[in-house]
Amino acid sequence: MKSRVVGAVPKASADSLLPAQPSAEPQPPQAADALARLLTERVKDSTELYRSHQDAARQRLDALGTPRSGTTVRVEGALHLARPAFLPPDEEGFARLRHLDTGLRLIGAAFPQVATDIELCRLTCVMLEGAWRSRASTPPREEEQTTACSCALCRRLPTPPERTLEDYHWRQSAGRPLAVKNWPHRRELDSVLTGGWSWTRQMNDLERDLGHRHRFEDDILVFHEYKRVIDTIDTERLTQHVEDRLAENFSTNSARALVSGLFAAHKRSVDEYWLQQHAAGSVTLPQTNPLDQSTYSILQMLDCLFWHVAPDTELWQEENLASLLLCRVIDDMADVRADALTGEISNFWLADMPTHTKALYAACAIAIVKYGCMPEAHSPMWNTWLMTTTVVWMGLTGRHALWFDGITQGLPPAEDCALCDLQPNPCTGILTHGTTLTLAPRPAVPALSARTAELSARCRDEYPRTWPLFDAELHAFEALHGPWHGDVDSAWEILRRTYVAAVEASSGTPSTARARQVQQDAGVVGSERFHSLHDPRTGREDTALLAYMFGGAHPHFLWNATGYRPTSVAGDWLDG
Repeated sequence: MKSRVVGAVPKASADSLLPAQPSAEPQPPQAADALARLLTERVKDSTELYRSHQDAARQRLDALGTPRSGTTVRVEGALHLARPAFLPPDEEGFARLRHLDTGLRLIGAAFPQVATDIELCRLTCVMLEGAWRSRASTPPREEEQTTACSCALCRRLPTPPERTLEDYHWRQSAGRPLAVKNWPHRRELDSVLTGGWSWTRQMNDLERDLGHRHRFEDDILVFHEYKRVIDTIDTERLTQHVEDRLAENFSTNSARALVSGLFAAHKRSVDEYWLQQHAAGSVTLPQTNPLDQSTYSILQMLDCLFWHVAPDTELWQEENLASLLLCRVIDDMADVRADALTGEISNFWLADMPTHTKALYAACAIAIVKYGCMPEAHSPMWNTWLMTTTVVWMGLTGRHALWFDGITQGLPPAEDCALCDLQPNPCTGILTHGTTLTLAPRPAVPALSARTAELSARCRDEYPRTWPLFDAELHAFEALHGPWHGDVDSAWEILRRTYVAAVEASSGTPSTARARQVQQDAGVVGSERFHSLHDPRTGREDTALLAYMFGGAHPHFLWNATGYRPTSVAGDWLDG
């Protein structure tokens, strides 16, 4: 793949583009600090436009009786925290970095417009190499280094079930084939997961068509991070398409796709290298990894900036970067037990940071999902549907732990629940100046709108045991969202086979088999009903409701995915 990516730029001699070799190889500690400085310099502070929309949302909730104050929880800005000193890469790591640098120099010479992206890629890969070697050289810890925390969030952390590789045979990046085809009806996009990429762009592009809606070809190269999808993608055709597009009609996003391809290939190669060393007995990888709050956050930035390209005017906006980071946190926290088995390094729950910090990040993820359900969240920024669509496709692939591991015996009480009381928050300063979460009794509308009332009535008739909880969550959702105008038939069919089914299962005798049934059927209903979310009239309404029920509603199946039970590091194929 790397040779084809490099070949996608105008032809030039690699030797002529490479300066003399530096006297010293790059080192991970300097790379991590340089990354933090680069990101800090690029970040744009929140503008009056963003703040005005946040204030409008707060005022609307205040009108429903929400207390103006409550318990607050502080989350420090990750870029300004101290970073650990990673070991330098080994000989193989330096060789990989030199190979990467050759490709980056070729791209940089042809497309100086992406110089920042190239520098981010180079520094991130240096830090990643150092983190892996530091992990391999660190003896396993006998006990957690931090003491137990009794805060309102940490007290609610679940005890996860034990899992083995056999429990993850369902975990495939491609997801289930779609029962109803979506544009462009191509094999490699014929699933909820891969189709979700185009779907998110369509959601963003309905008002401001930036030309991204159907331009998945420009950055399809990032799909090479997914090993199980790679065989279904016609890489030669798509790479040639990128070459032709660059030659005929240059776009910055097209050039970024080339850097993205190099980064994805490098990341996969270093992951596989150390897991192979572990499997061969050359090293012993501990279950934890040396990433801390700062290094985890900056490691995710490059990956997220490529996956979810915003307009250049918004690319470095604080709100956009917060959404990108917490999108990855949601993905990592839900997939944590699979990563605990396969040994991937970029999972935040396996990172060497206090459990309380991880709980704060998970709470931020829920708070921003709630914020994404509010209409005020979507006007200022193009990429504002990212959090809501991420949670929904997680629920509709059946791929993550939302239903698979999220079912626990009995439901925790909703009264005085810290997670229910989490107020919506865009978490703007999570990278820079920090953010403050507020815990206060949540608002609820006095009466449901017509279509939402019909959803409640269907639940009352079919699932009377679950109806009081379902009805209460609909009242809380409409307080955030306003009157709901979605597709009742489609939304109910999805909810009864996902959220309602999981609540029903949690009320019975604990059963791994029952959890698996809900998880598998979530994938089936996703393949059947995913097309309905593309409807320009009701798709956004349905997406907002599903995001709330999957990510923010009591009993908090998303939160139940946090935590892990250490298991021996062993893996099959890395899987995104």
